[in-house]
Amino acid sequence: MKLSDLKPTPGSRKPRKRVGRGPGGVDKTAGRGHKGQKSRSGAGKGQFFEGGRSTLISRLPKRGFNNVGTTYEVVNLSQLDAIQGDSFDRAGLEAAGLVRRKGNPVKLLARGSVSRAVTLHVDAASESAIKAIEAAGGKVVLSEARSSQSAEQKDA
Repeated sequence: MKLSDLKPTPGSRKPRKRVGRGPGGVDKTAGRGHKGQKSRSGAGKGQFFEGGRSTLISRLPKRGFNNVGTTYEVVNLSQLDAIQGDSFDRAGLEAAGLVRRKGNPVKLLARGSVSRAVTLHVDAASESAIKAIEAAGGKVVLSEARSSQSAEQKDA
């Protein structure tokens, strides 16, 4: 026996009744009653129909825009003393476990203090964090895309 030879038992399957298709189906109104919206073909209310009132979609405001902004991965000065090394770029901060989400830019903030000279390559940094790193003998290198934007803002 092959799969192509399989057939249902004779009499176990019968064609479905095609209602509302002339005298061959259920006669006359075909079980739909007389007239009205539900008796017509393609009848029914839309997915968002709310009994005739304005739908929720049309009632919601449609003005303005949603400014998502930039989400930074934050690194604090106090975290730098806990890790080994004196120069860190993005890959080094990820390896040390200070940066978790790979798509977000890294920002250095001045919470805590740093006791040794370190060189950091980050996308952004607060002014007080830069001063604290430079006071300890290190330096902060901002990525070119971010530093050019901040330079343009200062010029304006």
